[in-house]
Amino acid sequence: MKCNILGKNIEVTEGLRNAVEKKLSRLDKFFENEQEAFVTLSVQKARQIIEVTIRFHSVLLRSEEANTDMYAAIDIVSDKLERQMVKHKQRLERNYHVNVPLKYNSIPAYQFADDEEREPQIVKTKRFAVKPMSAEEAVLQMDLLGHDFFVYSNDKSGDVNVVYKRKDGNYGLIEPEF
Repeated sequence: MKCNILGKNIEVTEGLRNAVEKKLSRLDKFFENEQEAFVTLSVQKARQIIEVTIRFHSVLLRSEEANTDMYAAIDIVSDKLERQMVKHKQRLERNYHVNVPLKYNSIPAYQFADDEEREPQIVKTKRFAVKPMSAEEAVLQMDLLGHDFFVYSNDKSGDVNVVYKRKDGNYGLIEPEF
């Protein structure tokens, strides 16, 4: 696996680089061709954060972990990525029966934990009237409801839009294009 490592507020030492490359090389068994991983190491106060993104064909594999120790975060994020790959492989086999660029022979069956949900399901359906309003008013409504997103009708265009709360504390707006 080819690793592109970027450091934010941290110097990427040879030890960190080697630890990341060694842990992510465990994922090589899942790919037929060498893949490229984009790794960002950052420090925010006492939190050591690692973000890993791997793109292959139409799949985007991403994991993020924050810990007080960067080496522990690297271990955890590599384990998360491996679990994601196993789940992805099983989902493809079960649902689509297609040949994908994964080495099926080397991927073990995923073992679910007792408290882990086996297959994501729609457990609730909600209907509501979509009212015309501005994006700013939609953000206020979302905050009043205590939700992370809010669906509304744009009062200028009439399109259905979504505002959402981002991890950095700001807000995002999704405007569809037809």
